[in-house]
Amino acid sequence: MSAQHKIGPGWREEVWPKRALLALSAACLAAGALTWLANRPDLSSWIWGVGTAVILASLVTEIGTNLARGEFGLDLIAALAMSGALLLGEYVAGIIIAMMFTGGESLEDFAQRRARHELTALLDRVPRTAARFTGTQFEEVAIEDIEPGDRIFVRSGEVLPVDGRLAGSSAVLDESALTGEALPVFHRSGEYLMSGSVNPGDPFEMVASRVANESTYAGIARLVEAAKNAKAPMSRLADRYALGFLGVTLLLSAIAWALSGQATRALAVLVVATPCPLILAVPVALISGVSRCARKGILVKGGGALEMLARAKTVVLDKTGTLTDGRARLLETRVRNDLGPQEVLRLAASIDQASRHVVACALVAAARERGLALSSPSELRESSGSGITGRVEGRKIAVGGWDFIRPLIDDSDFSREIEIWIRREGTVAVAVAEDGILAGAFLLADEVRPEAGTVLRQLREAGIERIVLATGDRADIAKSLAAFLGIDNIVAEMKPEDKTRLVETERRAGPVMMVGDGINDAPALAAADVGVAMGARGAAASTEAADVVILVDRLDRLVSGVRIARRSRRIALQSVYVGMGLSVTGMIAAALGYLAPVEGALVQEAIDVVAILNGLRALAYPVRRWGRANQLSQQELQELEAEHRNLMFVIDEIRHTTERIQHLPEPEMRQRLADLDALLRERLLPHERQDDCVLYPSLRQRLGASHALAGMSRTHMEIQRQVHLLTSLRQAIDSAGPNPQQLYEIQRLLHGLEAVVRLHFAQELEIFRALEGE
Repeated sequence: MSAQHKIGPGWREEVWPKRALLALSAACLAAGALTWLANRPDLSSWIWGVGTAVILASLVTEIGTNLARGEFGLDLIAALAMSGALLLGEYVAGIIIAMMFTGGESLEDFAQRRARHELTALLDRVPRTAARFTGTQFEEVAIEDIEPGDRIFVRSGEVLPVDGRLAGSSAVLDESALTGEALPVFHRSGEYLMSGSVNPGDPFEMVASRVANESTYAGIARLVEAAKNAKAPMSRLADRYALGFLGVTLLLSAIAWALSGQATRALAVLVVATPCPLILAVPVALISGVSRCARKGILVKGGGALEMLARAKTVVLDKTGTLTDGRARLLETRVRNDLGPQEVLRLAASIDQASRHVVACALVAAARERGLALSSPSELRESSGSGITGRVEGRKIAVGGWDFIRPLIDDSDFSREIEIWIRREGTVAVAVAEDGILAGAFLLADEVRPEAGTVLRQLREAGIERIVLATGDRADIAKSLAAFLGIDNIVAEMKPEDKTRLVETERRAGPVMMVGDGINDAPALAAADVGVAMGARGAAASTEAADVVILVDRLDRLVSGVRIARRSRRIALQSVYVGMGLSVTGMIAAALGYLAPVEGALVQEAIDVVAILNGLRALAYPVRRWGRANQLSQQELQELEAEHRNLMFVIDEIRHTTERIQHLPEPEMRQRLADLDALLRERLLPHERQDDCVLYPSLRQRLGASHALAGMSRTHMEIQRQVHLLTSLRQAIDSAGPNPQQLYEIQRLLHGLEAVVRLHFAQELEIFRALEGE
């Protein structure tokens, strides 16, 4: 019979005494059996009685301690059963009860340790000291003594003690404990590093940005500690039911004794009665779900948050940083006819390396995504928030907003064209000048996450009934999103207090989940039944206010969290219904005389084991229709995504060629089309053939469906057809150059090709992520 046991920060110290008691009860049972076989029943009874008394004394002490703390558990049933066995001379039943009791506690400890493994692993990695530079040497100091600006030396195998920025040229970090990503992450000089990451490579230097208590890992550790100690409403409800169960048990045992006149029947009822499905299986199932979420980079602050995540009916989504990426990303480029878009981006990013402005960082990121080699700038002068000037490879480069660049350049048809082109709603424009002449401009915007549509659809499939978009943007911008995302309601131009009122209003239809990332979302996150913070780049205030923190910058992990939560709650309820049903059936059988005390003890422990093991099912992965062996690993998914990123510059070249060919002289136009044709045949078509001949057959074999991805293969055929058509149209141009109809046909073809390839890449990414394994 298992006891109710609360696990707190000092739970490890309680394990060894319980194992000692289990060993003692097992030894007494074995020794008594041997003496009984040696025809010494008096000695065997004495051994069994002493073993039972020792365990009973320990249990009574524990019950007294719990009562002194104001806690009342169902260990009383075990104490009554052992006491009754001693009084009635049922010594073999008593020692079996004692061993089952201590064995149940050990099984519970194992279940809780197994369920909390990922959470405990996070806490165990907290660094204590760090190597800080002092002059030309470094000294080992406590992490509490590190201040922002201190230069830290991180050795191979060490855990980063505080948040900071990389001072060396590059570093490779293992961030799996923080984000759930299995592969090491490559960082370049100046990039932000999270405390709690492990350095598996060469030593490097970093500059601290925060003190230890304010760093990422310290915040996560606090959340983990709260998650370990939090108790779910479902568990508290189980406690109330368990008290009722105690009353039923005592009443049934009294009735059995009164009607039969046999005290052993009352003892059998006490022995077989087990509240384990209520007081153990429920928390084991919920904390197993919490632990499994941690593997996916989702930190749930305890079983209560997991339970509310499972019960949510309405989702209120913030827009910026949640439904959208939250960062400016390069959308379009327009450059002078004599310059290439990649070259203009390279020059702009080379200058912007020296700026910490968010738009400058976005351009640098865009250049690095395209594999451009950036040069070191010199003679830098930055006008805060407006722009920056300097020299790159001997050329004077200026990068900034139109108001910053306009006075630095000569007036021209191209500059007037760009001034009109950049007036696009919802975008940020960056212009680039080279030696006093406008080189080109970029349009950047915060785009909707590519997985947003799939995530919303999967949320509905998981049981979410209503999806609401809450944003501080204008209503027209918000409605443009809802038009293609399938959102039930849009509330725009909101302030933080408005979001809180919206949460209260939506609660009338059922439990509300609020998802956000900014400081302005913190009040609504705290007010919701369950608040979910996008914590990878979100504000600390939202992370602290939320009940669930998604540590990776992926919205689809929200769906994973909901699915895990619903499955864990379903398993917990199964344990309660099935386990309590078996327990009550056994009690009735004991009351009617069908189970002796010894048999009842064995039946009771079997029910305990079944209930706990069923609760641990929440820790395992559900069996998908195609099985785990047929899913894509994280490494395979990341490799496929990297292939698409490496081909994005090809799609950019299709657009730039489409826009420029009508302005180019005839020889340059021919060369431009020939270069694009060669690029498509050297980079794009081999990729599509590789997918069709190698990747798709592999996926079909994994899925066990020979016709799977047939529509995607048809798109490959269309891409190849259009590339061949481009070759034919290009070769049909005579020596006089293309006529207007030929130029129109080529531009129409290129516009269509760009749209097909972009859509095809997006569709493939959704399919790949749907096949991603746990």
